[in-house]
Amino acid sequence: MPSPFPPPFRGHEVEARLRPSAEAYPFDLDRALASVVALEARVPSDAYTAAILGIERIGNGVVISPTGLVLTMAYLITEAREVMLTLNDGRRVSARVLGFDPRTGLGLVQAQQPLDLPVMPIGSSKDLTAGSAVIAAGAGGRDHASAGQIVTRMPFAGYWEYLLDDAIMAEPAHPHWSGAALIGPKGDLVGLGYLNLETRGRDGSAKPINMYVPAELLPPILDDLAHGRQPHAPRPWLGVFAQEIGTHVVVVGVSPKGPAARAELRAGDVILAVDGHPVSDLTEFYTRLWALGPAGATVPLRVLREHDAFEVDVRSMDRGALLKTGRRG
Repeated sequence: MPSPFPPPFRGHEVEARLRPSAEAYPFDLDRALASVVALEARVPSDAYTAAILGIERIGNGVVISPTGLVLTMAYLITEAREVMLTLNDGRRVSARVLGFDPRTGLGLVQAQQPLDLPVMPIGSSKDLTAGSAVIAAGAGGRDHASAGQIVTRMPFAGYWEYLLDDAIMAEPAHPHWSGAALIGPKGDLVGLGYLNLETRGRDGSAKPINMYVPAELLPPILDDLAHGRQPHAPRPWLGVFAQEIGTHVVVVGVSPKGPAARAELRAGDVILAVDGHPVSDLTEFYTRLWALGPAGATVPLRVLREHDAFEVDVRSMDRGALLKTGRRG
């Protein structure tokens, strides 16, 4: 039966002028949009990620198999004990976390009851370039979908020790982007919504865009995620939040209980080099860090604090060891 509670996607409607028209596409638009569901996750208050990501998380998921596999973003379901899916008709179905992959940012849940929804086929974004037409879809049907285009393809380095070699940037920005489906010209899934970012318009004004994870990153790891296995060996993790300021990598915070906190790194520190190799941006920093071996490798850093440069060895770890759900990468 339909839920008596308001759907979690209510209030995230797309402006009417931006919504796609079914006649403009060679596939069944409403069938494709029916594959997108709302996802709510609840995390224990004492979970490691609770302070950063919150204990109640709301986003979207995409049905990718007739057995009820739903693809979503890893940060929505990390350490989640309860997951609820809401379908476009208001039905609510519980789900359980199967796995998530910190490298790609993708996660997978399993519906606990039949969804009886269309499956969105996994496509590829490799042929999409700036100007390619796409649809960004959150749960809720056509009122929650926007016709848009690719802005650019580019590497993306996140301050939380995350690097994506070929991120998709698309516009217009979706009001409910987290886990939103990026639908390609054939009606297949070509990307999954990760972030809301900002760029500059031609007049210099701020313009929001969304970053999407390419869908072709899923098939190589899908079987592992579906069976609760780690798709990759855990990378060395320091637990630093860093930003690029000019040509410097600057620490802006550290994760509690993480290696950087134990090594007494602090906000304002500038990371000059990793294992003797100078670094001037986040991509260089992460590449040098991850080249040192698996999680647990010792990471020699050269750090500038105020006017004092010094060497410090930081013993890295697997960040998944801190999570309540066990080791997840």
